[in-house]
Amino acid sequence: MRVTASAVSLNVDDVEASASFLTRHFGFKEAMSAEGFVSLARPDVGFNVCYLRTGLKSLKPESLKHRRAEGLIVAFVVEDIDAEYARIQAEGVKVVTPIETEPWGERYFQVADANGVLIQLVQWMHAPDAAPGSTGPEA
Repeated sequence: MRVTASAVSLNVDDVEASASFLTRHFGFKEAMSAEGFVSLARPDVGFNVCYLRTGLKSLKPESLKHRRAEGLIVAFVVEDIDAEYARIQAEGVKVVTPIETEPWGERYFQVADANGVLIQLVQWMHAPDAAPGSTGPEA
């Protein structure tokens, strides 16, 4: 198998609100769109973020038609988490999880768009296996 592209698709009530949030605060650009759908891209991310309007007739399987993008996190690894945190605060974005550092070296914070989709920015402060006595996140 040869994968030529990748994307994550999220069901939301307001496609425009989520798309606008990623465009305005995270530099994504619209790659394509149709009624109830938008695909956003950044050349440095490696995958597109797609938003599908909840209940969209063409959404398959039928059992997912009215489910929303809940309980997941879209994470982006960045080079300077503190600078990104300051930038996001200066832009007036509500931070839902303030910046913190986990014992395994993950320094991160989280924001949510108007549909509640969590966006997490992460910087690895040291390799996960370099943390003394750490085996990573607890399940």
